[in-house]
Amino acid sequence: MLLPSLPSWFLLTCSLVLLFGSCDPAPTSEQSRLVLMEQFSRPEVGFNWRNVTCPLCKAVFTILDIALLSDTNEERVASAVREVCISLHLADEQVCRQITELFRDDFIRALQQSLLWPTEACALLVGPSCGKFDIYAPWNLTLPKVPKPPVTPPSPPKPGSPQSRVLFLTDIHWDQEYAVGSAADCKDPLCCRADSRAPKWRHREAGFWGTYSMCDLPLRTVENLLENAARDGPWDWVYWTGDIPAHNIWSQTRKQQLSELTVITRLIHKYLGPHVTVYPAIGNHESTPVNSFPPPFVHGNRSMSWLYDTMAEEWSAWLPEQALKTLRYGGFYTVEIQPGLRLVSLNMNFCARENFWLMVNSTDPANQLQWLVHILQDSENKGEKVHIIGHIPPGLCLTSWSWNYYHILNRYENTISGQFFGHTHFDEFQMFYDESTMSRPLGVAFIAPSATTYINLNPGFRVYYVDGNYKGSSRFVLDHETYILNLTTANQSPGAPSTPEQNPKWTLLYRATEAYGLTSLFPSDCDGLMRTFIKDDRSFQKFWYYRHKGHVSELCKETCKTTVLCFLRSGRYDELEQCDLRNGFKGEMARAARKTLC
Repeated sequence: MLLPSLPSWFLLTCSLVLLFGSCDPAPTSEQSRLVLMEQFSRPEVGFNWRNVTCPLCKAVFTILDIALLSDTNEERVASAVREVCISLHLADEQVCRQITELFRDDFIRALQQSLLWPTEACALLVGPSCGKFDIYAPWNLTLPKVPKPPVTPPSPPKPGSPQSRVLFLTDIHWDQEYAVGSAADCKDPLCCRADSRAPKWRHREAGFWGTYSMCDLPLRTVENLLENAARDGPWDWVYWTGDIPAHNIWSQTRKQQLSELTVITRLIHKYLGPHVTVYPAIGNHESTPVNSFPPPFVHGNRSMSWLYDTMAEEWSAWLPEQALKTLRYGGFYTVEIQPGLRLVSLNMNFCARENFWLMVNSTDPANQLQWLVHILQDSENKGEKVHIIGHIPPGLCLTSWSWNYYHILNRYENTISGQFFGHTHFDEFQMFYDESTMSRPLGVAFIAPSATTYINLNPGFRVYYVDGNYKGSSRFVLDHETYILNLTTANQSPGAPSTPEQNPKWTLLYRATEAYGLTSLFPSDCDGLMRTFIKDDRSFQKFWYYRHKGHVSELCKETCKTTVLCFLRSGRYDELEQCDLRNGFKGEMARAARKTLC
């Protein structure tokens, strides 16, 4: 039958529900519910959910469910979203139009298949008396009934013991449209491009090698990084945790994403050579729309086969066929690096609240964590140590996913000897503790600095020194170094300030053990370092400087410092929330910490 035309106020309301409700859900938090209600109650929106009765709310969402069955109403919903974006100046008009068109089909299909029933939507907006909101309801993994072995904390290796030297690359964000001399300050989410429009009040120009602003990298800087990294070798192996494309998320195509994947993969082959194995992980920017990673139950043109199949093809020189098989299935894999050391590469997009496909079903997407448990149990049986790599740190994941991952870390603490992530673009870490007391440190997720300058950073890369290949090795991280390209000097040659250096050198910013006076980077050392930050502000400000890769404009005091310390302690998302609430931030800090860079 034909559906009646829906009024514009209704579509505007539903559009706002889609925008706000899909980005920041939290199943059990009254704090988050109030924040969302405040969003809808702002004067410029002109609609207050506090004035809506429960029956009316359910009626509205029932109509919305029916409306989205019609292609005509899909267009009206998309049009309303576009107009809201423009009217509220959320972005430039052109960006609003392009990003709405890019996201509309996948997002609406995910919403149509989701479990967001009227009762759940109204529980979120009107209150718990109107229903129950459980789109991201708690879920638990099944662990083997094998008893956990006695805990054996790592001990420092004997002097002269072998070490593995591991290059770590993350968040390259190559911008094909980077243009020297273009506006470094612009109204768009990404600047330093040929079409970047500068505001009248300020005009800075994009530098040759990169720019301290909301800008990504030109290809020559990526090549210069790889050339310098190759020169600093040899490397035992390389970890590469994704985010290849730039932040122009409103205008990306599948063809463009695949082209950039291919170009960067082949440049890494070219500069690092055929004898160095690279182990990649998938970032949230590899797909288009950004963050859109449907689980394997989605088939056809909306599935991820267009991306995973190309990755398998390009990475086949580095990965064995069994690893390529699970890569094609769900974007994750495992492989033996050396006898006694196994790698697990996780697809962290299956834990990201920004991945709107998880509205359909967020319970262990692709069965990835259950698969991880199987791998870890097998490694425990064999006496293997395991490194885990991924893009998004687990402390920023959906609550249930993060909780289950933390539980796995606790059970297999004797097996998991390293965790390596990126995504935040900063140089930082997150701690893991025993679940019974939350006081004994048992793991560290190292978060490496980005290659890109986005936002206001020097380009950088990381080197890890890992307990090496010998019998009884802990395979833990013993030390790490951060290297940067200082843009202030790289963009100006000595004696010729207007001329960039022809072949700038990436320099050592710091070595962790020397900078902080540590003997190693075991979990107990990192926990002690975090406690030092609390007592010694000079040490913390040093960390703050290194966190920003040597380019920071002001000190981090009071609220800023508390926010950072909560983040460092919180390898589990609910711990971040609790730290947040204990310090009186009412959920604002947790939301800021988990904000995706896009």
